[in-house]
Amino acid sequence: MTIRWDAPLARGVAHELDGRLTGARLRGLVLDADTREARLIFRGVQLLWRLHPERGVVRLLNEEPGTEPALPLRGRLRRVHTPPDERIVRLVFLPERRTQRAVDVVVELLGNQWNLLVVDAASGTVRHVLRTRERGRVLRVGQPYTPPPPSRRVGRDGDLSPEEWEALLVALPATSPESELVRRVAWTSPLNAPSLISLPVAESYALWRRLAGREEPAPTLLETSRGLQPYPAPLPHLPGRPATSLLDAFTEADVGGRDADTAGGVPEALLRRAEAVLDQARRRHTRLVAELDATPDPEALRSTGHLLLAHLHAVPSGAPWVELTDFDGTRRRVELDPTLPPARQAERYFQEAARAERARARLPGLIRAAAAEVARLERCLAQAREGGLSPEGLVAELPPASPSSPQGGAPEESLPYRSYRSSGGLEIRVGRGSRHNDELTFRHASPDDIWLHARHAAGAHVILRWGRRENPPARDLEEAAILAALHSKARGSGTVPVDWTRRKYVRKPRKAPPGAVVPDRVKTLFVTPDPRLPERLSPSR
Repeated sequence: MTIRWDAPLARGVAHELDGRLTGARLRGLVLDADTREARLIFRGVQLLWRLHPERGVVRLLNEEPGTEPALPLRGRLRRVHTPPDERIVRLVFLPERRTQRAVDVVVELLGNQWNLLVVDAASGTVRHVLRTRERGRVLRVGQPYTPPPPSRRVGRDGDLSPEEWEALLVALPATSPESELVRRVAWTSPLNAPSLISLPVAESYALWRRLAGREEPAPTLLETSRGLQPYPAPLPHLPGRPATSLLDAFTEADVGGRDADTAGGVPEALLRRAEAVLDQARRRHTRLVAELDATPDPEALRSTGHLLLAHLHAVPSGAPWVELTDFDGTRRRVELDPTLPPARQAERYFQEAARAERARARLPGLIRAAAAEVARLERCLAQAREGGLSPEGLVAELPPASPSSPQGGAPEESLPYRSYRSSGGLEIRVGRGSRHNDELTFRHASPDDIWLHARHAAGAHVILRWGRRENPPARDLEEAAILAALHSKARGSGTVPVDWTRRKYVRKPRKAPPGAVVPDRVKTLFVTPDPRLPERLSPSR
């Protein structure tokens, strides 16, 4: 079952949610990036958004006993609305206490790039996000939220007169009138355009006004080639039947879609697991291709190393860059590592050149294998949906699942760190011991991530995943510092000083024992160890 979202459907759903949920108290949020599901947990009810391109529904569910939100999020729902002629549903929350911040939950329903974000109402920054990449936009926690470009089609406010509507229809070209109508006129879409074109002008205008929200909606469950389709009005060119509400229509469509999925004998849960494994394989392929694209030219790196050796006397200590005369006589700016002495700068470039060469030799084979795995999983999933592959056969084609890795990946215990998720959605990694501290700091952290350690006390290295030049949000940094204090021998103290810096400013002296490092450019936070914090911060995997 594939739901097609357009502006009239988004507006109709927002209108019903506003009527049913306004004033409800939000308890928390559950985000599952693998299945692309999001649950807003209110008192007594859950709002479920399934945002996978092959199963996009919204449903109100009775809250299951004992359900605990992975991300605590408090607020009282003020209203639900959509911008005119947009496929965006925005839920506006007011804080229940003065210490809380107002947030908006934004659901984007554009094409098959469906997404859900929690945005700070005052600053406009992203606090939580289901998917981080959307058609050229990078949506990251702590970054300002940039909404998609607004609609500029005529009639956004539903204020076209009958004469203007008729003039628009008359002006449509004889070839491809439906696509031209969708391009020019608000509230139209490939789903409703055939009816708007084929009906008499008066009936067409009445239908358009209903789609634009100027008339009372008539919830309908349409029957399309893609399956059952909830819609706020009947469309004459498609068979359908009345529904009591759009949300009830979504429930019926969702149940019907699941029945279709299990018609071949494959349970829905197994199909969803296969979809999650396929998504993981696609992400791996994309990541490998991006890694190859980002691999620098080894010869250029090696040339920079030779240039530094030739001008070693002109390389200053502790500088982030230096300008040198290249071998062809031009002036060239060379980036330096401020933590290394001049004599080591060239060696660093030679080492990076060797790594780049190894990556260029290794990655193409991995990319081919990843592409083949994606194709294999796509075939298996298609066969399972069509009844050509039994549940046992599909299980045999998927990687084995484990309690700590539901999607069949490596168990979490194989990692050198425990993983938590901060209140702002950032990942916090806590080393498991002295040997694992080194591995976490130097193999599982990026240069601009935040490194933390309790001052003058043995304990775990902690990495706050950040990767940006500006400082991370204060609350996330404080939570990472508290975890560093809790995983140190100073955990019993009333106040613990925790040093932090960028990971790139942490170095390991030669022959130093495991876990011993020398940080530079250090700042200090004073925190109170809270033993309840690890329970509140949901593990990221």
